[in-house]
Amino acid sequence: MKFAIHIATKNRKDDLLFTLEQVYPLLENPEVTCVVFDDGSDDGTAEAVTKQFPKVQLLQNQTSRGYLYCRNVMLNETQADIAISLDDDAHFLSENPLETIAEFFADNPKCGLIAFRIYWSKTPPENPSSTETSVAVKSYVGCGHAWRMIAWRSIPSYPEWFEFYGEETFASLHLFKKHWDVQYVPEVFVLHRVDLKLRKAQTKDFTLRYRRGLRAGWFAIFLFYPSDKAIHFFLYSLWMQCKTKVFKGQFKVLLPILGALWDLIVFSSKIRKNRTAFTTREFADYAKLKEPKIYWKPEK
Repeated sequence: MKFAIHIATKNRKDDLLFTLEQVYPLLENPEVTCVVFDDGSDDGTAEAVTKQFPKVQLLQNQTSRGYLYCRNVMLNETQADIAISLDDDAHFLSENPLETIAEFFADNPKCGLIAFRIYWSKTPPENPSSTETSVAVKSYVGCGHAWRMIAWRSIPSYPEWFEFYGEETFASLHLFKKHWDVQYVPEVFVLHRVDLKLRKAQTKDFTLRYRRGLRAGWFAIFLFYPSDKAIHFFLYSLWMQCKTKVFKGQFKVLLPILGALWDLIVFSSKIRKNRTAFTTREFADYAKLKEPKIYWKPEK
């Protein structure tokens, strides 16, 4: 099995260099490569990677083209059998992750993508063990997962017009249409070095993130759901935004909601062009899957 570890980054040199320190020992295996795609950084990222990690393959955009563009290039150009995607602020905590991934793919030929167990914190948990078992899920988290490359090549590339948020759902729905499973595999454990409380407290880009997250869900609804279901789920989503947020005085969400509605109109032609609707039976089967495992918490 040939492995490729893919990391897209922009202006987060220190986070990236720490991640590469953790990943670099895996490159002792000649069947393992690591690709870093620098999306137009101006903080010396490229120079630092070249100097400190000569085994890492460096790709660069002189001006930013977005992380979905970077991920598409890395996935579409790799010669590996398995491609592992990590954020620049995420690294493995489990031992022998590549062996675990390869063994799971070998034992589960219908599995097209492995979703890792992810702990969101600046520091590792005191008790990293878990009693969870692998399970088929609806989607995965971008900061830690592994592709069976045959499965990736069977579906369209990530939609760069999504910009950020929602590409995992887009890919997962296409995988389901192609009869591939997304499997949550807790044995592969990743630390995503993010302070969630601090992130929630930061309001600088709240409007943009809320708008993009909301519209990504609506894009997926109209791209894949049967027509009657699409209208129902969209209206329900819109009503719940109003009922649980706007009508309770959280008026800061009003602007991103209106922005997401506008985006739905602006991108309506792309949605029609790329629509791949589920049959009623497919939708019913998809609805039975477990929700994606996004935030793992230590077990007591």
